[in-house]
Amino acid sequence: MAGARRISLGEVVAGGAIAALAALVLWFAAPLAAESGDPNALWRIVHTLCATDMKVSGNPAPCTRVDLAKGYAVLKDIRGDTQLLLIPTDRVTGIEAPELLAPDAPNYFEDAWDSRPLFEARVGHAVPRGDLALAINSLYGRSQQQLHIHVDCVRVDVRDALAANQDRIGRRWAMLYAPLAGRRYEAMRLEGEDLGDRNPFKLLAEQPGARADMARETLAVIGARFRDGRPGFVLLSDRADPVTLDQGTAEDLMDHSCKVLRP
Repeated sequence: MAGARRISLGEVVAGGAIAALAALVLWFAAPLAAESGDPNALWRIVHTLCATDMKVSGNPAPCTRVDLAKGYAVLKDIRGDTQLLLIPTDRVTGIEAPELLAPDAPNYFEDAWDSRPLFEARVGHAVPRGDLALAINSLYGRSQQQLHIHVDCVRVDVRDALAANQDRIGRRWAMLYAPLAGRRYEAMRLEGEDLGDRNPFKLLAEQPGARADMARETLAVIGARFRDGRPGFVLLSDRADPVTLDQGTAEDLMDHSCKVLRP
């Protein structure tokens, strides 16, 4: 894996780290095992069914929405009652795809945020922006080889931690003081009702070392209402690390049972 320190057999034996070696094997094997079903399932659904149906009949089924002009589809995930997936209708493998950083790259996170009405339709009422999260996993924390942004509720403890540490989150990337879901994240804030032309993938690539190894990166965008009442977002990034067995899954910041919406 590019960017990871190679661990020699001598180091493993010298340290008596058989358990650690086994853990590393599991770390690399986990996504491969998940992909052994059909790592192209999302691509087949969107490309073969949703986009084709939209072109032929104007019906996006089995997707909820297909925007051929912008090049994305919204599909209900099989997990949870509310989780949606924003998926490009073009072939884009994942967060490591170089076309995501091209000057004319679509802002898929903005498209995902714009899918809130579809999410709220499933919930049955309006959802406070601070309760909604968007996330994409690293190459090592995903099971599908087609880019997909998860759209669902944020975990209650994550929402509360972000609110409590709001003053520590600035307009540039910096390590967040408080751990989130057991991980430490780099964080930055954006102000505004929508993302507009601010592309989280490109903002992530500004971090030292990120652009050179985007496959290890994971990224979340969580809606926020700052103390002065202005709307905005908190961006969170982490990096897959075999030493700590971190597979780079910002999806862990989500709660697919949506406890945050319960009274």
